[in-house]
Amino acid sequence: MTRGQYIARRIAFALATVLLALVVNFFIFRAAPGDPTSQLLARPGVSAAYVQHLRHVYGVDQPLWTQFANYIAQLAQGNFGVSTSNHQLVSSNLETALLNTLPMVAIGTLIAILLGLLAGVLLAWMRETKLEGPGLLGGLVTYALPSQWVGLVLLAVFAGVLPAGGLRDEFLIDPSFLARATDELRHMILPAATLALAIFGQYTFIVRSAMLDVLGADYMLTARAKGLSTRRILVHHGLRNALLPISSLTALLIGGIVGGAVLVETVFSWPGIGRATAQAVASRDYPTLQGAFLVITLSVVLCNLFVDLIAVKLDPRVTQ
Repeated sequence: MTRGQYIARRIAFALATVLLALVVNFFIFRAAPGDPTSQLLARPGVSAAYVQHLRHVYGVDQPLWTQFANYIAQLAQGNFGVSTSNHQLVSSNLETALLNTLPMVAIGTLIAILLGLLAGVLLAWMRETKLEGPGLLGGLVTYALPSQWVGLVLLAVFAGVLPAGGLRDEFLIDPSFLARATDELRHMILPAATLALAIFGQYTFIVRSAMLDVLGADYMLTARAKGLSTRRILVHHGLRNALLPISSLTALLIGGIVGGAVLVETVFSWPGIGRATAQAVASRDYPTLQGAFLVITLSVVLCNLFVDLIAVKLDPRVTQ
């Protein structure tokens, strides 16, 4: 298989995955009991006629296939619909939420990558020593801890020292750009640290495994025989050749974290796409749910496609 054929096949697979996700995302929410108007009937003074009118306005009184056809037709025009919760455009709501999520995810992922690379390389180099056991145990513990529990622990430890929730201090009066940026960074520390701790262990074990495979290669033995420094052996010869699995894990985790930050954002009241999704589930906000899961699906699929393209560049043997 040529490189062009491999890339074309991966792009076709990505498109098929997105189309399948569109179908699943539409029908899976409607399989749950209730609709956006279900909770209105429990409120005093709300008539059944008014609820039926809202069902007609939202289009949920139509057959499922008619709703699906309307959804695809609107989506083809770039219209995600209107939220049934706040009556704002879903695209506008998700854009704001995604812009809040991405910086926090980027900082948390960067911290996890740097710590995971350092820990993984050191653990591979110190294999079969007394320090290997405690290091592996530490990575395993962080890998196993639930992210929401880590967030609650950090809240308890740093209560009164760092902001406990939200994106910014709403009581700042006409702050400068620097003051606003500093305030948002302080609010971002705890959720970003929670994400970093939640995925740090994965990087540690992947890097260690990749480095162990590389350290046993003939060219590494040759580098040692030449008397090269430990730093040069690990960084220039070892880590460079272990980049393929590391880059793959990085791209895959970034795609998953965008949608997997629901619990972290809920703990810290972070107004990102994860919290928006959780709120939409509670209110049966179909348009927001469909839009949010489409964004999450696209992030995962695009990151997977990016991994495939990077793999071809780093190791041409993947097309064989």
